[in-house]
Amino acid sequence: MAKNVRMKDVDIYYGKFHAVQGVSLSVSPQSVTAFIGPSGCGKSTVLRTINRMHEVIPGARVAGRVELDGEDIYGPGVDPVDVRRAVGMVFQRPNPFPTMSIRDNVVAGLKLQGTRNKARLDEVAERSLRGASLWSEVKDRLDKPGGGLSGGQQQRLCIARAIAVQPDVLLMDEPCSALDPISTLAIEELIGELKKDYTIVIVTHNMQQAARVSDRTGFFNLPGADKPGRLVELDDTEKIFSNPREKATEDYISGRFG
Repeated sequence: MAKNVRMKDVDIYYGKFHAVQGVSLSVSPQSVTAFIGPSGCGKSTVLRTINRMHEVIPGARVAGRVELDGEDIYGPGVDPVDVRRAVGMVFQRPNPFPTMSIRDNVVAGLKLQGTRNKARLDEVAERSLRGASLWSEVKDRLDKPGGGLSGGQQQRLCIARAIAVQPDVLLMDEPCSALDPISTLAIEELIGELKKDYTIVIVTHNMQQAARVSDRTGFFNLPGADKPGRLVELDDTEKIFSNPREKATEDYISGRFG
């Protein structure tokens, strides 16, 4: 079930380095929110705090609150594994397990959770591949290695793997940056379908992509050298691209910097 994501006064650090400062935002269920901004402004860092993925880097820490339907995912006793089960992640480059079969790639997460029933695994594999708009292309070669698929197919396979465990939120960190235009279009169309069931947050450098796929867009920026990234504004995508409140957003959208 799609859940609301809320951040309240979030600061993110890597050791002594203050990466992002004072982020407060809300993402509604069954919607797509895009994060845009220049390189190094912290948009991917913010994305990764939503499922505690940034914690794999030593010294990383968060101040403030990050909530799923009101529950602080950094609260005492909260298991990061449970958070990552509820909040799936799709990375910039497709990362299927290359020698593992297409079917086993999809159900890898379920197997880690202890599911062994073959009928159940086959059912989830088909449902997830259909959900990722990949079933018709691979149904006759499910036992072939996932690494044998094209780049666009591999990315959709990774999306199928992410949704197989039925998360509440789906994060995508530049999911199309390594893909050709036809594969990019397929992923964008898929995002539009997936938002019926998930809360989706996507980071993209492609402003046209943000305009096409998202309901709301957040612009992140660096206010100056050696200063942490900040969320400048978050609003309906149409408004961000046609009539932003902040001059910095307008300058970035129009290509005057970044």
